[in-house]
Amino acid sequence: MSIRLRLTAWYTAILAVTLIVFGSAVYGVVHFNTYNSVRERLVQQFDKIKPGVVLNWNDNYFSFQATSDLTSQTYVQMIDYVNNKLSVSENLGDLNIKFPYPDYKHAVKQQGFKPVYIQGNPFYLYQRTITESNTGQIIALLQVAIYTGHEVELLTLLRNILVISATIMIIVASSLGLFLARKSMSPIGNVIEAASQIQNGQDLSVRIDYDGPQDEVGQLIDTVNSMLGRMEGFYKNLEESYATQRRFVSDASHELRTPLTTIRGNVDLLEKMWSDEEGDRPKLDETTLKQMTREAISDIADESKRMSRLVGDMLSLARADTGRTFDKQPIPLEILVEEVARRAQFLARQADWITGDFSILNGVYVNGNKDYMQQMLFIFIENAFKYTPEGQVTFDALLYEDQVGIRIADTGIGMDKDEVPYIFDRFYRADQSRGMTEGIGLGLSIAKWIIDELNGSVEVVTRQGEGTTFIIWLPVVFPVPLE
Repeated sequence: MSIRLRLTAWYTAILAVTLIVFGSAVYGVVHFNTYNSVRERLVQQFDKIKPGVVLNWNDNYFSFQATSDLTSQTYVQMIDYVNNKLSVSENLGDLNIKFPYPDYKHAVKQQGFKPVYIQGNPFYLYQRTITESNTGQIIALLQVAIYTGHEVELLTLLRNILVISATIMIIVASSLGLFLARKSMSPIGNVIEAASQIQNGQDLSVRIDYDGPQDEVGQLIDTVNSMLGRMEGFYKNLEESYATQRRFVSDASHELRTPLTTIRGNVDLLEKMWSDEEGDRPKLDETTLKQMTREAISDIADESKRMSRLVGDMLSLARADTGRTFDKQPIPLEILVEEVARRAQFLARQADWITGDFSILNGVYVNGNKDYMQQMLFIFIENAFKYTPEGQVTFDALLYEDQVGIRIADTGIGMDKDEVPYIFDRFYRADQSRGMTEGIGLGLSIAKWIIDELNGSVEVVTRQGEGTTFIIWLPVVFPVPLE
């Protein structure tokens, strides 16, 4: 059963119970008041008749004398238990009917009021015993009745009105309740429809239109729309992650295939040159054989180093992907950059190496890791040397408020500004540098991860053909007191 039908059924049941209780209460009050008035009249009539009960000495039985002020709807009957005689009022005798009466043994117990039906006619009866004044013995039973046809008709009409009106109200309320439940639950149907569209078509851009009040249903729809928005963003991020992963695996496979092919080719060449079988071994003199062997071994060594660097870089990025970080402590920045500047002059380069005055870093500390910070700086410096075939590379520092900036500027080939957002992506290399310079495109990705772990940022200024400037901004911390 749907929620609409359940709600309608509950509303209808509650309304039905309410109407039944209300109708019963109304009917009970009217019934009580109506018959209470009848009882009062019966008591009054009984009190008027009882003094008129006399002993008929001629026939030796009891009889009564009806007063003249009895109403025409009041009927009297007396049972003489001593002589077993029955006396009735004139109007009751005209009807030729008798009221039922108890025997002598049950007369006392059945005193009081009770409704009776004689030949289909309703009467309300009041009966009391009459006792002998000296001995207290029951000698007769006096019954006074009033015809209650009008009262019965009134109560029957009231009961019918209550039943019919309650039935009509229940039917109308059920119809209106079903209509209102369907209207109230229609937004839930939109939620179900949207969820079905997402399930069947995987369209997370679907949103539920709702312009009603911000009640429970409105809050539910807002929550579902917010959830769909988060799911859409999460799904897009997941797709981007999968795409990045596929691209990473593809690029890594490509980068690994080249050195492996070179190594395999040189190994095959060495096997042929130094084969024990004369047919497979090329006819080379000893000098040429040694020269080619040295070249093959050199190529194998170079490609092995290249693979080692690639695997090391990939491990660093894998560590970054798993959320692993490194230990950090306050590092004196002047000592670190001076050591990097000294060691960088021995790197392979064609550009001039110019270092600035690092004395402004005296007493400046950053919260970091010495090895990772050196690795990050060498990545930027090696890139600057790599893409500056002539000109100069400048290495200096600057302070701004509570941050320190380490600047690496070159006058090399530069890049287009549209490429700047992608230079920190894995395996990305500017178009004009592809195939011209060595590298696999992981260095800047690793550097960016290190900068992020240091809670820093990197600023890039570049112009194609004029060079590139990187400024690594790191937050300054107070130095640790020396013990």
